[in-house]
Amino acid sequence: MAAAAAHFSSARRKAEAAGLCLLVVMIVPSLCHGDGGSFSRQNLGVHKHLKSLNKPPVKSIKSPDGDIIDCVRITNQPAFDHPLLKNHTIQMRPNYHPEGLFDEEKLSIPKSKEGVSKPMTQLWHLNGRCPEGTIPIRRTKTEDLVRASDFKSYGKKNQSAIVKPASSADPDLVNQNGHQHAIAYVQGDKYYGAKATMNVWEPKIQQPNEFSLSQIWVLGGSFDSDLNSIEAGWQVSPDLYGDSNSRLFTYWTGDAYQATGCYNLLCSGFIQINNEIAMGASIFPVSSYGGSQYDISILVWKDPKEGNWWLQFGKDYVLGYWPSYLFSYLSDSASMIEWGGEVVNSAADGQHTTTQMGSGHFPEQGFGKASYFRNVQIVDGSNNLRAPRDIGTFTEQPTCYNVRTDGNDDWGSYFYYGGPGRNPNCP
Repeated sequence: MAAAAAHFSSARRKAEAAGLCLLVVMIVPSLCHGDGGSFSRQNLGVHKHLKSLNKPPVKSIKSPDGDIIDCVRITNQPAFDHPLLKNHTIQMRPNYHPEGLFDEEKLSIPKSKEGVSKPMTQLWHLNGRCPEGTIPIRRTKTEDLVRASDFKSYGKKNQSAIVKPASSADPDLVNQNGHQHAIAYVQGDKYYGAKATMNVWEPKIQQPNEFSLSQIWVLGGSFDSDLNSIEAGWQVSPDLYGDSNSRLFTYWTGDAYQATGCYNLLCSGFIQINNEIAMGASIFPVSSYGGSQYDISILVWKDPKEGNWWLQFGKDYVLGYWPSYLFSYLSDSASMIEWGGEVVNSAADGQHTTTQMGSGHFPEQGFGKASYFRNVQIVDGSNNLRAPRDIGTFTEQPTCYNVRTDGNDDWGSYFYYGGPGRNPNCP
């Protein structure tokens, strides 16, 4: 524990120094050019935005990685800033879980030729917990907003990152303006949820504006202006968090990343009910090459009675829900489910990025070396968890990042995915 705390303390000092440098860069030009009024307005705007994001806490916990976790009353969370949620009655538990979920969870962690993996927790738990009646929220800091091109856009995906389909034969994830993927997917039916267990790594990121993530996508609508998307998994994003830690995250949009949606709780929308898991907080420990493998389970499903989309982390933590009226297509069902990895390739100097996906190693290396999704399932129209039929795979450049599916009794439908990015076969 002491070694872990020391590691994150060092990382925190570097992040704070970087944040200070950014602030100096902002301040000095304003003074040199006599633009103090513009700076004052910007400073006021940042302060006001921070106040809207950071709700008054009942208790605050300092994590070893430098994060501050605020325990905020459940009724005071950011979701209720949304005009449609002003008079919303919080649903404290789902009416229904998918059939087969609890039978599945009675099983022990799978032991197969693929190996044994271990569950994990969040780093801030080392220093405390949030009391009942509150939810943990990662505090947004000034330097977080300063890193964004526009502080008002902090926590939101760039609209240019919308997925562009290449053809009707391919999944709708091709050449997403520098975004690259290695995914498994299903489409052509109505889907009411998805589940998978994925091992967590700490991939190396080449440029601060790049990221690497592994997630589930629950999608509805076309890939133009009306895409509905619910996303959950783990990510490393220096631009968003100011460090290279692996973090639990969610994202949602109701209009193809234009005006609605955000990461985690950085806007109104997702309603959290759980007081133990913080969106955007560091996951600890993470998998190591040739060593112990640590994984997380994510389940997203639509409550057949209320119609809200619920999120569960692991077997014990029902985190909360996205109210159905945030969406158009997803108010009914999803038309596509995807599982896998995504990176940003900024192609600096005309070369492919060295940002890693997953473990940074290709699928062929297998358990303990490559990243995986196991027990991949969908929720069907009868609210049953089942293995997906006709699962496809997709990657833009298999010499940079790749994906390979398989199946057995213990891991069900599973796949290995990922890669190192730039290498002799991926210049």
